[in-house]
This record gives sequence, C-alpha cells and structure tokens, in this order.
Amino acid sequence: MRGDDNYGEGKTNPRATANWLSAVTFWKRDLEEDDLPDCLEEHKSSVLGRKIALNWSKECDRALRNKRKPSMTKVIVKTFYADILKYGLVVFIMEMFVRLAQPIFIGLFIRYFSDENRQNTKPIQAPMYFNRVIHYASTDQGPIQTFEAYFFAGGIMLCSCIIVLTTHPFLMACMHIGMKVRVAVCSLIYRKALRIKFSCLDGTVVGNAVNLMSNDINRFDLALMFTHYLWVSPLQMLAIFYFLYGEVNISGGFGLVAILIFIPLQIFYGIRISVLRRRSAELTDNRVREMNETVRSMQVIKMYAWEEAFADLIHTLRRKELNVLIRISYIRGIIMSFIMFTARTGIFLTVMAYVLLGNKITAENTFVIASYYQILRQTMTVYFPQAVNMMAEALVSIRRIGEFMLIEEATIGDHSPLDPLWPAKPKTSIAKHRIQQLQLDEKPRVRLVHGIAKYGSDVCLDDVNLECWPGEITAVVGPVGAGKSCLLQLILGELTLFSGLLTVKGTISYACQDPWLFAGSVRQNILFGHEMEITRYREVVKVCALLRDFSLLPYGDRTIIGERGASLSGGQRARINLARAVYKKADIYLLDDPLSAVDINVGQQLFEQCIMNYLKDKIVILITHQLQYLKKVNQIIIMHEGLFQGKGTYEELKKSGLSFAALLEEQATTVAPKPEKEVEKVLRRVSIISAAFNSMVDIEGQRFSPQAAPEMRTYGSVEFDNYKQYFSAGGNCCAIFIMVLLFLLAQALASGGDFFLAQWVNLERLRSHTGTAASMGFYDELSTDNCIWIYTVIIVATAVAAVTRSLTFFTICMRASMRLHDRMFTSIIHASMRFFNTNTSGRILNRFSKDLGAVDELLPYALMDTTQIMLNLIGAVVVVAILEPFLLIPNTVLCLIFYFLRRLYLKTSRSVKRLEGICRSPVFAHLNATMAGLPTIRSNDAEQILVTEFDKLQDVHSSAWFMFLYTSRAYSFLVDLICTIYIGIVTFSFVLLADEYDGSSVGLAITQVLGLSFFVQWGMRQSAELENQMTAVERVLEFTKVEHEPDLHSTPDRKPPVTWPKQGKIEFIETTMRYNTFESPVLKNLNFLIKAKEKIGIVGRTGAGKSSLMSALFRLSNYEGQILIDNLDISVLGLHDLRKKISIIPQEPILFTGTLRYNLDPFNEYKDEDVLSALTEVEIKNVIVHGSDCLNDLMAEGGTNLSVGQRQMVCLARAILRNNTILVMDEATANVDAGTDKFIQHTVRTKFAHCTVLTIAHRLHTIMDSDRVLVMDAGEAVEFDHPHLLLQKKNGYFSEMVKKTGPGMSDTLIRIARESYQTRQNSPSSMVAE
Repeated sequence: MRGDDNYGEGKTNPRATANWLSAVTFWKRDLEEDDLPDCLEEHKSSVLGRKIALNWSKECDRALRNKRKPSMTKVIVKTFYADILKYGLVVFIMEMFVRLAQPIFIGLFIRYFSDENRQNTKPIQAPMYFNRVIHYASTDQGPIQTFEAYFFAGGIMLCSCIIVLTTHPFLMACMHIGMKVRVAVCSLIYRKALRIKFSCLDGTVVGNAVNLMSNDINRFDLALMFTHYLWVSPLQMLAIFYFLYGEVNISGGFGLVAILIFIPLQIFYGIRISVLRRRSAELTDNRVREMNETVRSMQVIKMYAWEEAFADLIHTLRRKELNVLIRISYIRGIIMSFIMFTARTGIFLTVMAYVLLGNKITAENTFVIASYYQILRQTMTVYFPQAVNMMAEALVSIRRIGEFMLIEEATIGDHSPLDPLWPAKPKTSIAKHRIQQLQLDEKPRVRLVHGIAKYGSDVCLDDVNLECWPGEITAVVGPVGAGKSCLLQLILGELTLFSGLLTVKGTISYACQDPWLFAGSVRQNILFGHEMEITRYREVVKVCALLRDFSLLPYGDRTIIGERGASLSGGQRARINLARAVYKKADIYLLDDPLSAVDINVGQQLFEQCIMNYLKDKIVILITHQLQYLKKVNQIIIMHEGLFQGKGTYEELKKSGLSFAALLEEQATTVAPKPEKEVEKVLRRVSIISAAFNSMVDIEGQRFSPQAAPEMRTYGSVEFDNYKQYFSAGGNCCAIFIMVLLFLLAQALASGGDFFLAQWVNLERLRSHTGTAASMGFYDELSTDNCIWIYTVIIVATAVAAVTRSLTFFTICMRASMRLHDRMFTSIIHASMRFFNTNTSGRILNRFSKDLGAVDELLPYALMDTTQIMLNLIGAVVVVAILEPFLLIPNTVLCLIFYFLRRLYLKTSRSVKRLEGICRSPVFAHLNATMAGLPTIRSNDAEQILVTEFDKLQDVHSSAWFMFLYTSRAYSFLVDLICTIYIGIVTFSFVLLADEYDGSSVGLAITQVLGLSFFVQWGMRQSAELENQMTAVERVLEFTKVEHEPDLHSTPDRKPPVTWPKQGKIEFIETTMRYNTFESPVLKNLNFLIKAKEKIGIVGRTGAGKSSLMSALFRLSNYEGQILIDNLDISVLGLHDLRKKISIIPQEPILFTGTLRYNLDPFNEYKDEDVLSALTEVEIKNVIVHGSDCLNDLMAEGGTNLSVGQRQMVCLARAILRNNTILVMDEATANVDAGTDKFIQHTVRTKFAHCTVLTIAHRLHTIMDSDRVLVMDAGEAVEFDHPHLLLQKKNGYFSEMVKKTGPGMSDTLIRIARESYQTRQNSPSSMVAE
C-alpha cells in the first residue's frame, strides 16, 4: 500500500558514495531512509511473525482442548526461550564470579598501603599472588610485596575488563531479543487485525490496536535487559553476605537488612506500577481513539466550528491519563532515589554495628564493604527494581495484547496469516452458511433461504429469501436503515447467519458504500495486488468512466492519492473503488450503492457500460437509490426494516400495488444516451486514452513516478531551545531553581557522606595506632558516638533530599508533558486542511502516541538518570581531587575524550533516532488504513499481500532501530573500555607512589574511581539517550509550527452583529482558489450573486469544483478575490463567527464515538426538547419509539452502527437544530433512497423556507425546482439562471446534462423546471422583486 513501486529494491550502501573524508572519519550527512541497509534475515517481520503466529495457533488449539484461555505469555516464552536462557547463564557467571572477585583484589590492594602491612615483622615470603586471594580472610600472612601489589592492581583492572567485555554483548543481545519480540508481536497484532469480525469493529478496537503497537510493545525492548536480575540479584546478595561475614562477622548482616527492607517495597511498587500501567494504557487507548477519530474527521469538525468541543474532550482525556502517569512517575522517582541512599545506609549500619560491637574499623574492611555494597547498589537498587518494574509493565502489556488476540474473528477470508496451520486443518464451516469454490462445469449462484441475521444484538435481516444466477442483475432498494448493506455483508460472510441457510458458490468481489482508498497511486488502488493485465485494465478504466479523470490528474494513473483518497473528489473515489471491484476476476459482484456519489451522466455510463455490459455474464447484486435504472435489471428487491417487502421484475412490482412501487413508476424511466457523431467519438477517445495512459510508457521505460509528501523532520543537533521550551512548559523560573537546588543539595549530602566516612575511618585508624588524631584538626574533637550521629543525620538528610528532589522533578516533567500535548493539539486542530491532506493520520497519530509516550515516560527517566549520574560523577571527581589533586589531570583528559566521543556518537545517533521515528509513521498509517477497509480486503483475498506490505514497513523500521542499538552499544563499549584503562592508570599510579598514601585514601579513591567508571559509561550513554529522547520533544514542537488557519474569533472591532446574517445574500467577486500555491486553480475567477432566501442548485460533472466552492465559502482554503455575505467580506471575520452561521450537511456524513445527543450538540447549547424536536423532524426511528431515552444511544466510531442514510439524517437534524440563515447541502441525498430524498427535500423546503439554501446534487430532479441553478465546469461558473431558462439554451451545458438522462427522464425534468418557473413568476414575491 505504498505509493512507490520502487520500494523493496536493494539500497546502495552509504559507504559506496562517501567521500574520502567521510570514509576516514565516518562523518557523514544526516541519514535518510535510502541510507538504511536491508534488514537482517533474523529480524525480518515475515519470519518472526510466522514463527509467533504458529506458536499462537498451537497455543489456541491446546487451550481449546484443555478448556482454558490461550496464554500470550506462554507463546512469547516458547518462541524465544532458548535465547533468553542462554543469556541468563552469561549474566549469572559475570555477576557471581567475576564481579564478586573484584572486592577481594581491592581489599588486598588496600592492605598493601595499611600501617599493619608496613609494620608487619613476619619474614618476607615468595610472592603468593592467587594464594592470598584464596586465603584472603587469613591474617597469618607475611607482608604484601610491591610485585604482588602490581598483580592485585592488574586483577582489579582485569575484572573491570572482563565485566566490560561481557556486559555489552549481553546487553546488546538482550535488546536484540527484545527487538525481535517486539517485531514478532507487532506482526501478530496486525495479522489479528485482519481477522477481526466486522461487527466487533467498534471505536475501542482501532485505538486499542494503535496504542498496543505504539506504546505497549515498547516494553519488550528493555524488559529483557533486566529480567535475569530478578533471580541473579538475590543469589548475589547471599554470596555477598558470605563475604561480608568473613570480613566483619555478623555486622555485615545489619547493613544487608537495610537493603532487604527495601526489596519488598520495590516489589510492592513494581506491582503498583503494573496496576497503574494497565489503567493508564486504557486511558491512552481512549485518547488515541478520539485523536484518530478527530484527525480523520477534521474537515467536518472545522465546518461545524466544533474545534473547541473536541479540544475540551481531548484535554479531559489527557488530564485523566496524566493523573495516572504522574503516580507512576512518583513511584519511579522514589525507586530511583533509592540508588542514592540504600547502599550508603548499608555501609553505615555495617560500620556502626562493627564499631559498637567493640571492633576497630580499618581502611581495608571499610572499603571492601563499600565495594560489595557498590555492587549491591548496582544490582539491588538499579537492576532489580528495574527488573520488577519492567516485568510488571511487560506482563500488563502481554495481558492487554492477549485480550486483543481473543477478539472474535471473522469466519471468512484467508486465515493463514494468523494461523499458518489453517490450510492443513479440516474445514468445519457452519452448515447453514456455506461459501464454496466452484467445481468443474458448475454454475455460480447465491441462494438464501429463510435467512435471519443479527448485527450485534439487533436483528438486521428477518426471514429473507434470495436466489441469483449468472447473467442476472439484482437491484436492492429501500429506505435508509432497511438492511440493504447487511444483506451484502451476509453474502460476503462478514455477518453470520443466525438462522436459515445460505449457499454462495463462486468467487466474490465487493465495492463498499464508503469508498475505501489507501495512500498510494491510483493504479495500485485499482489493481490491489492482482496481476497487471494491460488490456483488461484499460477496459475497466474505460467502463468505470476514469479516462477523463486520468487525463486531468498530474501523473495519470500513477498520481499519488492521499490517505482515504484525500486529494480526489467524492465521485472519483467512488469510481476507483468500483474499478477495484470490477478489475478482480470474480463470479459474483456485490456493489453497495456505487452510483450515488457520481453525477447523472457518469452514473448512466457506469450502469450501461460497466454493470449492464462488462458484467453481463456475472451475478451482480446492486444496492442503489437511482431508481431510473431499475427497468433494465432482472430482479428488484424492495427492503424495509430487514424484510423483503417485494421481489420481482420491474413490471411485476409495478402491478403489485406496493407503496414503494409507486416510486419506481415515478423514477424509473428508460435512460438512453444521445449517440455521438462517429468522428467526434473517435477523436475524443484517442485524446483521452493518450492522456490517461501516458504514464504507462514512463512505468515500463523511465520508471518515473511522483513522490508522496515527505514527513516533517529537523536536521542537525537538538537545539538548546527545545530544552528551554520543555522546562518552561514544566514550570516558571522559581520552580526550576528549586528543583536544581534540591538536586545539588542531595548530591552534596551524598558525596559529603562518602567523604565523612573516609575521614571517620582515618580517625579510628590513627587513634588505634598512635592514640591520637591531632593531625586531623577538627575531626579529633569528634568521638565515635559523635561520628555515628553525624553520619546518621547525613544519611537521613540524603534520603529526604533525594525523595523530595525526585517528586519535584517528576511534577515539573508531567506538567511539561501536559502543556506540550495541549500546545501540539491546539496547533493541529487549528492547522489548515492542506496539512491534513498532505500528512497521513499515521504520521499525526505517531506523534500523539509514540512520541508523546516518550515525552511522558522515557524522557523524564533519561533526564533524571543523566542529571543524577552527572552529579554523582562530579561528586566523585571532587572527592578524588581533594584526596589527590594530581588525579585531576587524567580526569580532565578523560572528560575531554568523552566529550569528543559523545559529539561524534550523537551526530549518528540523533540522525538514526529521527529516522527511526519517521520510519514508524507508515506502520501506523498502514494499520489505520487496514482497519478501515477490512470487508474490502477480505473479499479480495488480499490479507497476505497486506501482511507482506506491513512486514516490509516493519523491516525498514527494524533496520533503523537495529542501527540505533548498535551505535549506542558500540559507544557505551568504547567509553567503558577507556574507563577500564583509566582505572588501571589510577591503581598502578598508587603503587608507584605508595609511600605517599595511606589505606584510607587509596580505598576511597579506588572505590570512587570504580563507581566513576560505571557512572561515566552509564552517564554518557544516558546523556546521549537524553538527546535522542529530546527528538520526541523536537517532533512534538515541530507540529506546533505547522501552517495554521486564520483566527477563529473576530477582533472586537470586526465582530459581526449577533443577528448577522439576517438575509443570507452571498456574492462571489473575482474569486479564485488553489489548494496549493504551486498548483493550478480549482476555482477560476468566479463572479455571481445569490439573493437572500434563494434556493440554489449547484451541478457539474465530478471534479468540476462544486465541493471546492463550499471550501471557499467555509474558508477551508485560501482564496483570492472577495466573498460577501450580506455585504460583509467574510475574510475579515473569525472562522467560528463565519462557520457557526452556515449550516452544512456534508458529502460524507460523519458521526463520532459518544451519545446521539453529543453528536448533535457537543457544546450542550440546546435543551433536550430542542434536540428531540430536530430528531423528530427527520423521523429518526428510535426517537419515535423510545423518546428522550434515545439521546443516550451510543454511536460507534464513525457511526458505523448506523447506515450511511441514517447518518445523513442525523446530519440533517444538526442543521435543523442550528437553524441558520444559510444552509449548504453537499450531495446530502447521494446515499439515500428516493423516498428519503423526497422527505429531505420536503424538510428543507419547509424548515428552511426562509433560508438561503445551496444544494450540490448529482440527481438533477432534486434541484429542478430551485430558484436558480449554478453549472460548474473545470472550476468555472459556466451557467447561472433558473433551470427553465437554462433549458432554453439548446446547446448549453445544463441542457446537455438533462438530455443525457434519456427521453423519459429529460421530459420529466423539463416539466418540473417549467412548472417551477411558472409558479415563481405568478407568486406575489417574485412580482415585487421584479
């Protein structure tokens, strides 16, 4: 469903086109989609999707046998368990053996600098090396020699090196598995979406599917990084207790108790987060669903001036969502605060207990303890809570995905994408509902006996009987809501038969009532995955009356049309939709009202050439409201409220005496097009065909094709202004200052505690060896009790400051998130219609789902982590520098290296992250388009084609994501490697200058440097991740800078009177309009006057500019010239002051998720009695039956639980409720039957008798009694007068249109126009006017 046919071809590797400087420095321009390499085989969505679909199918079969629900968790584990277990073993070896060996080397290294070692009088032994490590706890050893000190320094460095060489491949592998899980589950969700039952497609399903793909599945990317720490961390803690017991006896247990107390708290918080996550996901579903609905219906919202109502709705939903997210953020903030004080509390309690039990504390055991607690800090206060949190959230996501996977499925279509075993399974189709392929020499047929069908809980077809054979055209007619579309859905298999017997033999092709088009070329929309047969294609295009349209489109049939065919007229969309159905080789053609959206001439051509001639040997079931064609069909079915009121030929029904048959008598007249002169016919055919098919030469020869509008993106570094706008959205200068102060205070207390601990140890050492600590000045005045109290105060203050800091920070972040969303939404809802026509709903939803999700959760976490780690880093550097100023030199060098490395990395990382964001949008757009056209997709057996296309789009995203993973991991690995070298330099330098240091200084320096290496690596990576996540803020802010409409409200000096417009006079003066500055005008130099209270009919063939005229009147597009209403230039008014004064019944009747009352009056401006009165006027059945209770009836998304005709009646009720002076009807009766058409026309003439009414119509009889008719052609007003006067021009445009309706119909139309003119001439009002 992509617009470019070149998609999927191999891309040239960027290295091939890089210049010598780029090749040497790897410095290249910002990456584009074309730079992405092909996806690896193991990442391919098709491979992973099939694998997980197979396991899901097997799990469903097992669950069915065991009478339980299928488990999504089991499916994921079964699909990826081998990789998950393998890497669990790796992390166990690294954490239990390598990491726990390092503190022993540190202890022996510090022992070398201790006074005891220097004063050891035992005989010097041969270097013991590993013997000392094995017998570490033994005190009966000779003094450690310099060679051994070098060995222990090397051991410290080697452990760090092994950890680095193990950690990064492990993390990369985990993220790699996480990515594969995400890709597989995404593919599974899409495959499931293709199978969802038609009647289950309510408003929640689409929003749920989008949110699952945008937010829920992202939990898998990170969850597996920490999963194994759920069991490794407790085991490591037990091992550390063993080592601590050997070092400080039972005192080690007191410190571990402090950490153990936090474990249940972390688990509780993890469970709490999972509960809140589930609630927030549901709220996000609702918001995304409403956003999807709003974006897709934006034109209608603008014409009704309902932007503020929808802004309030989205704002309310967003606030509810953030109320839950802020609680999640607070919990996360508290958990993140633990990193600052849990390990320090453990060290404090261990040291205090050791001292109070009468032991003398030494530098060696203090910093060995510190080293072990540092390991615990990383695993128990970072990895373990992360594991609990991530797993809890992942389980919530898995449960939500599992619930989505259990939505009821359709019985028809290709099951194999979701169930690869389906082709081999025995087909147990329902006996009463059989859709079968033809056997040899067997004739196609459709047979329905005593059929009863339900849509939801309502009976939509009641005891219907039908039989159709090849060569027969069956026309189905009836009032709106009669069940006509339900009949086709039943034959398709989308609705299941409740009772009766249905037999369908043959292949089905289907054209839906609402034309379904996807973003791609016109040709792709027609072929829809079928092989291109040039002769057949040309014939279909011809009989579907698309030749002239192709000649007008800029690239012929290769023209890219926007999502839902946004760049085409309603008639063009309908004919392309019909052409797709006709192009498919089928035995049975189900056509749901394809003639309503086209003018009468085109409708005549479609009926004669396409339905009557091209499909003459097929079974055709045609729903239509164009009753003039019924004489030529083989069978007519009249439906009413789900029943067949009449069935037979035209003549049989005419004699039957049925009330509806009277309409057939009136409307169904023979239509015979006027023959053209042979020479004119040949010349016209040659010119149109050459224009329409000029692109075919390009396709086969030059492979020329137009390009879809690219998505907005920023290049270069993330500007400082983005950070500024983010924080300014979060709070004022005072709030930001307090937050910064709390960060600094918390870090000062934490680093101060570390420094004080070193001084306390030194104090105890001096007192135990020399009896005095006078050299330490102020500290000498402190007793052991004083030191314990001071350290207690520091630890408590650190904890309080850390938690307060976190809560303040996340409050500011959530406020920023709220305001950024509001700014983006306000900007979008005020954007011009051109923005919505050039940007797919997928692009827009991507920013409101994935990018906003990153701003809500990932960005605050990255920002908090970065700030916390950077301050830790500065604190460690300051402590080390105070102890040994010369270490500032390597520290400075290290910082410079990291700075340049970060700049180099960020250039690529940022570009890849932006590219990854852009590559996501088509995935959402594809899902959205698919959900809108499921019946069409299934009837065309196109599921596998769309799955393949979805997999390709996922592969492009996977390529970008994998590139991002590798660049970030390579950067982290390089930084860690440099840190390991730095550790080596520091440790070896201490040996070289051993005489100048004591054990306390060395211990503090080594533990700080080891912590430093972790913080530097993680801090640098998180700072880069922060900038990458800031691209989400950047993308949100980009949508605040789109092209906007003029102001919604007039300035006080230009505000129109409350009673304006009193008369409803409309004047166009030199009006020209373009949808795009660079395109040719769609309205050209219009000059005409519509008098007050006139009823104006607007006609013209499809694409003539009729709907564009309405766009100009509502100021949906910029125009040149003037449009006056009651002599007031509308260009000076606020858009709402204009649009609220014009009622509109749009071409596409759109309803929104919510109550019936909300759909009529979202601002609650009218009383219930007024709303009921409007509904009664249009004879909505539920109002008559249920009264005011019907106002609470819920509408599905898009009003899909009502027929198109019923939706149109609700739109008419909206217009009645508004009671404006000007009413615009944009082909409002296109999708209703003749009886309803008459009713609407009568309602308009009575309820809007004192209004100016503009009616765009394809049915000429609806406008023949208008005061005047405006004839449009190619954007120009070619004729404008009373229809009777226009008919006096024998060769005029209007006369030609009437003639082409055929002799019978044209006579009727001429008579109506003449009678209307005579009545008008004889009326007193017209005489006065004259």
